[in-house]
Amino acid sequence: MAGIAEKPLTGNLRLDGEAPDIKEYEGRGGYEALRKALKTAPSEIQKEVKEANLRGRGGAGFNTGLKWSFVPMGEDAPRPKYLIANADEMEPGTFKDRLLLERNPHLVIEGMIIASFAIEADAAFVFLRWEYALAAKRMRKAIAEAYGKGYLGRDILGSGFGLEMRVHVSAGRYICGEETALLNALEGRRAIPRSKPPFPQTSGLWGMPTVVNNVETLSNVPPIISGGAEWYKGLSRSEDGGTKLYGVSGRVRRPGLWELPMGTSAREILEEHAGGMADGFRFRCLIPGGASTEFICEEGLDVKMDFDSVRKAGSRLGTGTMIVLDQSVCPVAALYNIERFFAQESCGWCTPCREGLPWVARLIKAIEDGAGEPGDIEVLLEHTDSLWMGKTYCALAPGAMEPLKSGLDIFREDFERHINEKGCPWKKDRRRRDA
Repeated sequence: MAGIAEKPLTGNLRLDGEAPDIKEYEGRGGYEALRKALKTAPSEIQKEVKEANLRGRGGAGFNTGLKWSFVPMGEDAPRPKYLIANADEMEPGTFKDRLLLERNPHLVIEGMIIASFAIEADAAFVFLRWEYALAAKRMRKAIAEAYGKGYLGRDILGSGFGLEMRVHVSAGRYICGEETALLNALEGRRAIPRSKPPFPQTSGLWGMPTVVNNVETLSNVPPIISGGAEWYKGLSRSEDGGTKLYGVSGRVRRPGLWELPMGTSAREILEEHAGGMADGFRFRCLIPGGASTEFICEEGLDVKMDFDSVRKAGSRLGTGTMIVLDQSVCPVAALYNIERFFAQESCGWCTPCREGLPWVARLIKAIEDGAGEPGDIEVLLEHTDSLWMGKTYCALAPGAMEPLKSGLDIFREDFERHINEKGCPWKKDRRRRDA
């Protein structure tokens, strides 16, 4: 596959922004990995992906091959079995999966077929957020092309393996990114998380064995099968295998998305690929992996952007898409914006999340508007504990607390100024400049 040497996900993207049709994709080596996989035992594919140390690109970072190995296999396994591509991508600041869905749909499909073969799945779904209209159009077109060439349907390429694939456009909620809430939504139920165990690999969609993988995760599967686990690990600068789609948004010179070796430092991504801060703006801090991760400041910029390194630095890699804050942004207002989003997106299933997140958002809004009182910071700190892992039904509320917990530490002086000065210093400065 041309471009596979350094950038297996994006090396063959068209410069005009269009998606390649199946003939063009095949001309660049597309579906050769599938042909190879169909001649390999499913257990060997699972082993290869496990040894490649492909970790889930949706944010959890679990070893993909190991996840597949939990699915019951063989003639006695429950049927049907399902594979689902999680294309919900509603994490604020994240837009990596959209690139693959719109610009390289056949890579996503090929990865889904190989993954389905590896777990002996009978059907596959692309669970897509409804706002991604162009992605839905291009994915449906590419799926139809794959059916036309015999890559989908019964007896794929004479292998005896068959797979049906469909795009499911979700009504849309942030909670649908949680795999069990996604399963409920796909079944036509209220999108709320399920109790685990049982885990989806044994009892998922309609009670059958199911694997849910992120779009970027699945897109890494064909290159692994083509190049092998050792080659794939060699692309990385860390123990985590492969490359990663890193993104940057904010007041930088070149906001965007780049495929780089896993473990590339945050400083390199920000200063070399994003071009550094835009003229007139100074870097203050960033969120490394979407809105539900802790802030990293100047002293942390040399951290390798891989799962373990970012965790040791006190944050999470998450989706690997940075949101940069500059000196002109009020951190209290920024945190209010984040917490308001999570409060609105709470599914309401558990009391701490349903009641706690709106309370947090209202309190930050009061501080921002000049109605803050002494003790409010301590109340917010109490919530970062009461809404933490193990105290809510799923990880939505703890994810909302991650930026708040680090923000209260890093920006405590800013919170205190808001309370003592009865208003936002940033707004006052703007009013003085505009006067």
